[in-house]
Amino acid sequence: MWQRGYHRAVSSLSLRGIRKTLGANAILKGIDLEVPDGSLTVLVGPSGCGKSTLLRTIAGLESPDTGVITLGDRDVTRAEPRDRDIAMVFQSYALYPHLTVRENLAFGLRLRKEPEKLIRARIEEVSAMLGLDTLLDRLPRDMSGGQRQRVAMGRAIARRPKLFLFDEPLSNLDAALRNQVRVEIKKLHATLGATMIYVTHDQVEAMTLADQLVVLSAGTIEQNGPPLTVYAQPVSRFVAEFLGSPSMNFLEATVAKDTRTLRAEGLSLTLDPARFVSLKPDQRVLVGLRPHDVQPALDGPAMLTLAIDVVEAMGFEAFAHGHVAGSHFIARLSSEAHALPKPGDTLGLTLADDRVYLFDPESRRSLARSVP
Repeated sequence: MWQRGYHRAVSSLSLRGIRKTLGANAILKGIDLEVPDGSLTVLVGPSGCGKSTLLRTIAGLESPDTGVITLGDRDVTRAEPRDRDIAMVFQSYALYPHLTVRENLAFGLRLRKEPEKLIRARIEEVSAMLGLDTLLDRLPRDMSGGQRQRVAMGRAIARRPKLFLFDEPLSNLDAALRNQVRVEIKKLHATLGATMIYVTHDQVEAMTLADQLVVLSAGTIEQNGPPLTVYAQPVSRFVAEFLGSPSMNFLEATVAKDTRTLRAEGLSLTLDPARFVSLKPDQRVLVGLRPHDVQPALDGPAMLTLAIDVVEAMGFEAFAHGHVAGSHFIARLSSEAHALPKPGDTLGLTLADDRVYLFDPESRRSLARSVP
């Protein structure tokens, strides 16, 4: 709920068949997406995947070639941006440099000719919510990047729109400020209960912020759902590789005659056939293993043998880089200095059966039964 008893309008968003072409390039290739009322939906993907174009299309700054955009119960596909009741927070803050924080917060409300009494109340409410009380008379040049980003968010909140759009708002901040403002955005969403769509290329931001995670690739939705479900059940190699840091390891292997084991140099994995679709003898597969899921084989047989090239000690953890079955491989290890291997060592690794992912080498789609 908004503070002070404000009751917002229902603001679910529906996208159906959204296509957008720029010149000869198809940027959006038929986007279908439901954004539930009150959710924080994150659009994530690499540069050029179409996420910012999709956000600008929702805002009305771009027009789709085909498709329908519905906000609440209203078709806004061809509506002007000012008529959509949407507030957007940009990467560049977009504050007026000659106006104080107070004047920046009030600017949009004054354009809409709201009463001064209401404007003062909104500024008081927003500044208290975002910790801007002591900054109201400062100019943007006299504030840090994190403070300026909070002012940009406050200006959007003061309008009380149906929908908030965030276009990579943390990209200009250093790592510590990104973490701080990310937490503030999560708290803000919990306080407001408003519908938000957030665009980022940073998978850590995506995983930690989202109620609904939407992974885009080359103008299409590769997968969407709760972030932990998408992480644990990736539908394709693209999703599996994109989510997770360090990213998932991939090894080429062949299914043995019994369809329960995999054959590859330095690899000895036994599978539960019930987890995978119709594995056949001599079938080629891509094996996906996350660095965080493997561990040294101290008390039993090794499933993988890692030839180590480099060890990165990170303080609370360490990463061993090397090769398994001829492919580059990263394993997360304990950071205890006396236990760390050295370059040139070999290390036996093991992991739980349910931490093995299989993908088809041609289609790159998951072979897991539980993936839709």
